[in-house]
Amino acid sequence: MTQVIEGLVPIASRTTSSLVIDQLRERIVDGTFRPGSQMGEAQLAATFGISRGPVREALQRLIQEGLLLNVKNRGVFVVELGPGDMVDVFLTRRLIEHKAASLLWKSKDERYLTRLDALVDELAEVSSSQSLSDVVAQDLAFHEMLVESAESPRLSRMFATLVAETRICLSGMAEAAPMEASLAQEHHKLIGLLRAGSERRLLAAVDSHLDAALSYFTDRV
Repeated sequence: MTQVIEGLVPIASRTTSSLVIDQLRERIVDGTFRPGSQMGEAQLAATFGISRGPVREALQRLIQEGLLLNVKNRGVFVVELGPGDMVDVFLTRRLIEHKAASLLWKSKDERYLTRLDALVDELAEVSSSQSLSDVVAQDLAFHEMLVESAESPRLSRMFATLVAETRICLSGMAEAAPMEASLAQEHHKLIGLLRAGSERRLLAAVDSHLDAALSYFTDRV
């Protein structure tokens, strides 16, 4: 009898592979499936309670997203990312977030600025708990909303992959690693510059913020 995997919820056979993709992606980025671990098609299908077809399709999609790696004659594995990958992720994030910040600075769309305010308030609350996973999730939610404000589905899809890769890179980091208490204040500064600062100062602040985050994480991996 095939052993089921904890952390996954059975899926009715009539549902599409997109639900399988969503579950697997989340379990990859939250560390349930550790970097380098093998993704067994039969075991996953048994856990979900569905045929292997949707699972196979989901694995192929996640391979395309860069979260899984297909090794010839060996199988499918969760991608392993190192410090060099983190540098590349932040380089790409910088390009996307620059554009998104510039567009929001020009539009001053209060719908998104208000959402960003709320996310920073939530970030301030979780920062006091010093739970690294909670703080990282809330920080990334802020940056995802910033990119969403560009209202470009393609940019958002690209950024979603970068967020997932960021979380994979951090999955092996010690949970007790402290976060800077000024993190929420940095985000408040970004919102202030979006509302009333110059574009040059805004983009410089985005650079400074991402540089600090990259240094924090690469020093601990």
